[in-house]
Amino acid sequence: MTDIPWPDHANRPLSTSCEHLINAAPETVFEAWTTRFDAWFAQPGTLSLTPEPGQPFFFYNREDWGRHPHYGRLLDVRPNQRIVMTWLTGDGTDVGTQGAETVLQIELTPEGSGTRVQLTHSGFVTEASRDGHAENWPLALQILDEAIAG
Repeated sequence: MTDIPWPDHANRPLSTSCEHLINAAPETVFEAWTTRFDAWFAQPGTLSLTPEPGQPFFFYNREDWGRHPHYGRLLDVRPNQRIVMTWLTGDGTDVGTQGAETVLQIELTPEGSGTRVQLTHSGFVTEASRDGHAENWPLALQILDEAIAG
């Protein structure tokens, strides 16, 4: 296997983290982040994602959130345990990651009959970009929880 280059965040130390306990098995949560991402986050019909290290992905987020392209590449994929991907968002303005190749890490840990999701997003260019994601990621994890339960 070829080493996959990770972004250099030496000059971009800004990050945010959050966690959420989801009442579902790690397999279900992993599937929701990969092959079923368009059931809760991505606009249906726009997702291109193969959950393998080195593979690129693309989607538009749900239209009711405003149409923003999201793209990147998978850095590490450990089924039912961990997903690490670069994460670029934006619509040509100063929202999203502002063109920066940030890194999104999702750790899945079994806890009782559920899964603890630990999300870390790093490599932001500005505090405003970090703070926007810090506000939105907990909401996204709640939406994921509701989508799985629903």
